[in-house]
Amino acid sequence: MLILVTGGAGYIGSHTCVELLNNGHDVIIVDNLINSKAEAVDRIAEITKKRPLFYCADATDDQDMDLIFSTHRPDGVIHFAGLKAVGESVQIPLAYYRNNLLSTMVIMDNCLKHGVGRLVFSSSATVYGDNQAPFFETMELLPRTNPYGETKAMCERILSDVAKVHPKLSVTLLRYFNPVGAHASGLIGEAPQGIPNNLMPYITQVAKGTLQELKIFGNDYATIDGTGVRDYIHVLDLAEGHVVALEKAAPGVHIYNLGTGRGTSVLELVQAFEEANNLRIPYTIAGRRSGDIAECYADATKAKDELGWVAKRGLVEMCQDAWRFEKSYEGGENTI
Repeated sequence: MLILVTGGAGYIGSHTCVELLNNGHDVIIVDNLINSKAEAVDRIAEITKKRPLFYCADATDDQDMDLIFSTHRPDGVIHFAGLKAVGESVQIPLAYYRNNLLSTMVIMDNCLKHGVGRLVFSSSATVYGDNQAPFFETMELLPRTNPYGETKAMCERILSDVAKVHPKLSVTLLRYFNPVGAHASGLIGEAPQGIPNNLMPYITQVAKGTLQELKIFGNDYATIDGTGVRDYIHVLDLAEGHVVALEKAAPGVHIYNLGTGRGTSVLELVQAFEEANNLRIPYTIAGRRSGDIAECYADATKAKDELGWVAKRGLVEMCQDAWRFEKSYEGGENTI
């Protein structure tokens, strides 16, 4: 199939493009490079020996999207493009609502206009909000803890409502947890611009010396050691989940958690990184971040039963792959 991947030069998007190409699909990447770099496309090509088409364009731009859809007539879309930092969404909520909702509506509109029958949407475990973990797909959505989660829940509702009146359309909503790690080649990985919002790149930049120490936000949660508990999943497992969901797409709305089903605290992840890479990570405790919850981990039974997908890679591999990627850069400059 020919698959259009919005946000395909980003962290999860680039790994998914690798898996798509390795599974015989052709790929068109649309990315505005706000939180990614065009070099990722070169690296995807280096890994797979196949070059995806690339458009530096914004998924909120209906005119550009209409041109790309009409020119290439993709068979399916995986929609990653969106702002994604929980803490930042609390500070600039309007930007999150505008970008995430509008891009989803523009992409769906063009799917309908150009007869694209498969859409896989990058959702998030944040839609579960204050529910008690483990999270099940049938739970009521309670994303009120932060605007980022609200935008994902709203996008899910928009896509589900559209699918109700277009019965031949396949919409798959993938609620995934905390992707970490990198491709084993060390060529692509998580490279945020500025101070990382996510834990693993924060750890790797401290390990490298780019940052002085890790800040752990909150140690007074009701968890095993007081720090937040998350379901960390290797980005390649996550990418494989997207490919399977796309290939097995059927008419209607389908919702899956993509996670390991195991919770790991911040301090446990720090310790795992130290042991996997024989390093020490200095850290200090800071106050809780607005929008964070104590525990967030999946029940991924449905994905196993219906898609035949399970997360296969463990914490050691996640930590080693993330560190291998970080070490590949000089002067602390991430380039993709």
